[in-house]
Amino acid sequence: MVQNSEEKLPKLPEPSWRDTVDLPKFNHLEEDIKADVVIVGGGITGITAAYLLVKEGLKVALLEADRLLNGTTGHTTAKITAQHDLIYDELINHMGKSKARLYYEANMGALDFIKKTINQHDINCDFSEQDAYLYATTSQYARKLEKEFNAYQELRINGDLVDKIPFDVNAQNALVMKGQAQFHPIKYLAGLVKVITDNGGMIFEGTTAVDIEDGQQPAVVTRDGHRALGKYVLACSHYPFYDGQGFYFTRLHAERAYLIAAKVDVPYPGGMYISAENPVRSFRSAKINNDNMVLIGGERHKTGQGKDTLEHYKALESFGQEVFVLKEIVYRWSAQDLSTLDKVPYIGEIASGHPRILVGTGYRKWGMTNGTAAAMLLSDIVLEKENPYKNLYSPSRFYADPSLKTFLKQNTDVAGHLIKGKFEIFNKRVDDLSKGEAGIVTYDGKRAGAYIDDQGECHIVDTTCTHLGCEVEWNSGDRTWDCPCHGSRYSYTGEVVEGPAEKPLKKLK
Repeated sequence: MVQNSEEKLPKLPEPSWRDTVDLPKFNHLEEDIKADVVIVGGGITGITAAYLLVKEGLKVALLEADRLLNGTTGHTTAKITAQHDLIYDELINHMGKSKARLYYEANMGALDFIKKTINQHDINCDFSEQDAYLYATTSQYARKLEKEFNAYQELRINGDLVDKIPFDVNAQNALVMKGQAQFHPIKYLAGLVKVITDNGGMIFEGTTAVDIEDGQQPAVVTRDGHRALGKYVLACSHYPFYDGQGFYFTRLHAERAYLIAAKVDVPYPGGMYISAENPVRSFRSAKINNDNMVLIGGERHKTGQGKDTLEHYKALESFGQEVFVLKEIVYRWSAQDLSTLDKVPYIGEIASGHPRILVGTGYRKWGMTNGTAAAMLLSDIVLEKENPYKNLYSPSRFYADPSLKTFLKQNTDVAGHLIKGKFEIFNKRVDDLSKGEAGIVTYDGKRAGAYIDDQGECHIVDTTCTHLGCEVEWNSGDRTWDCPCHGSRYSYTGEVVEGPAEKPLKKLK
């Protein structure tokens, strides 16, 4: 049995998906180029959109700042489902029955697209159909599941309310959505990458987009000063790298969640499960390197505002021991996701007056279907095809309830963290830190972030986020500096890991 201790966790966060697939490598963009469509972001949305467009004969260039699938897509639980927590009763109340039904259809359409694409190209990606379960462990949330089930019936969703699940988690009831699925996301998208390159699509890694020169043919400007000109630009970079006066940093908030992959002896009875209440517990089976494993996720919190991140991993381990009796934890990793004001993604024209710059963002931890639906909608806009979900996902929409309340709450929270960070006083010094340790210190009389790496080298950075000036906090689980205001993340050397920040933290030593 695995002991519940930090020493038993894998030392560095590494998702199982990327460790089990050899992806091709692509060169940096080293010159100006032209294409019909320039796509920024090598996750599920960018790759799927590129796949759809090259199949229509368009010349496509895809730019990725790091390696393909090294962002949120590579850190997913890889559930392909339209069951996105408690959502349908809320959508009916805030947007109406027709739009709630459209949301379900869009995500089921994405599932169907993935299934057909796998069959068409004979992609071996461990795809299996599974029922999805949302379960409640309290009477309060049991009643909420009953209301959600009523919404299922009203929207003609294939589901049922059951009184138990085959695990010892004290579930009072559970809402099942039939005919969902799971897969290995990197194996699937590697198959699409092959189709893209076989059809002449251009892919560039290590190519960071920093701006767009707007016009009849907008041009993406890279950090190295090169330009990628296209009739359309698709911003599929998780957090939009270009805002276009859409003020996305005020309309999106970032959350982190954690996962472990562990070997188990007991046969898994099937299905994908997630709790309705906090702390969230999500689990599904997986076959990794011929080992039967269970993926356990949860422990959500706003980026930069959680407790010591290693505590989140240990909480998941403790849950796993109680329910599954884990043999060995092989992988651990975390992911960052963005939520919109009304919980529905922003997909379409990035802002008024920018018809040739399109965006897909805000998938709220359900990127396999939302990201695929986004790619399908974005490609239809480029191809000037009708799409029934265009108005549903329009980034310019605004529903006063719940958007106004969420907007005020989020930005009050931002203001609070901005002020709090400026007035905090720290007495710790660099000399107080040991190898592998980080902390907020006083350096040359100012607030700074210091980290001592495993070789004993000291890295000191200015903790002021380069986006809008909030003070970052240390994330011990991932060894990053995270901003509690808008979710920007930096490596311990200060380099940008995730936006909206574009510039690195200032290095002080």
